Amino acid sequence: MNKKELYEELKRNVKNVRFAAICKAAEVFGFKFRGGKGSHRIYAKEGVREILNFQDVKGKAKPYQVRQFLKVVERYKLLDE
Repeated sequence: MNKKELYEELKRNVKNVRFAAICKAAEVFGFKFRGGKGSHRIYAKEGVREILNFQDVKGKAKPYQVRQFLKVVERYKLLDE
């Protein structure tokens, strides 16, 4: 699956995104895992000021965190890379 398809899939259904899927999506878009505690995982990317923080709640990502990820992708035009 390419970046555009992945982005569209996440955008279509922000309320039902598996935690593993959002973590994988962050890595596909060039973010690096930077650690975390408990149910949280932190991702960062050089050239992007925002840090992504995803929380695992019963195997799903929180919808507001998915929306934050989508906004970062749009803001930094990561689909064009």
